[in-house]
Amino acid sequence: MFYLIWVGGLMLREIGSVFSFLTIIPANNSDLQTVAKYMYIFPLVGIIIGLIVGSFALGLSIFLDPLIVALLVVGAISVITGIHHTDGLADFSDGLMTKGTKEKKLQAMKDVSTGSAGIVSIVLYVVGMILAISLMSGFVLFQAILLSEILAKFSMVLQASFGRSAAVGSNSPFLQIMQDKKKLAIAGIITLIPLVLLGETTGLIVLACTIVITMFILTISTRSFGGITGDVLGATNEITRLSSLVIFASV
Repeated sequence: MFYLIWVGGLMLREIGSVFSFLTIIPANNSDLQTVAKYMYIFPLVGIIIGLIVGSFALGLSIFLDPLIVALLVVGAISVITGIHHTDGLADFSDGLMTKGTKEKKLQAMKDVSTGSAGIVSIVLYVVGMILAISLMSGFVLFQAILLSEILAKFSMVLQASFGRSAAVGSNSPFLQIMQDKKKLAIAGIITLIPLVLLGETTGLIVLACTIVITMFILTISTRSFGGITGDVLGATNEITRLSSLVIFASV
């Protein structure tokens, strides 16, 4: 019995490292190998983030103007996630727009200074997020934020399952472990349950678009960089979140 309790506690600590990796929540054990081991539960973290931010947005929408709500919600997402993946979007844009060899493009992604392409991509991303969120209110807003966050996390799992590493780095353990398609299936089930229950037909449409966008980014990255990197995964998270919100606001 003591052994089972010890093993259970160890697993909870390891799973907690995944939450720490994707949010600002601190954890004692947050090495990349441990996080990669449980990458398939990324959508579960998306559920937690979505519930927190979605509830926050739902409450604000009762009292405040839609644009103010949208601004505060985007700020909340940035705070909870630590802007970790937004930085990846900027680096991905810089690398993509750099002319030259794959090595030169990869070097541009590693540059600590953000280039003009990165700045433009972040501005467009933030503006797009604010506009999309401002077009929704009430339960629809809660639903859109929750499901878009789940899909954003699933997109990284999906991409890691089918992509190859452009260079040895922080992304390597994720891609190696996610070659086990059973883990992708678990992530898919975690994603599908709330999509079907809350999103219904619209949720399935957004899921299809997420898969298309994720594989499109994978194709572009493979052609431009020779594979994917941590920045590509982060950019995919941001792009799929935005595209999901836009679709929910448009339907």
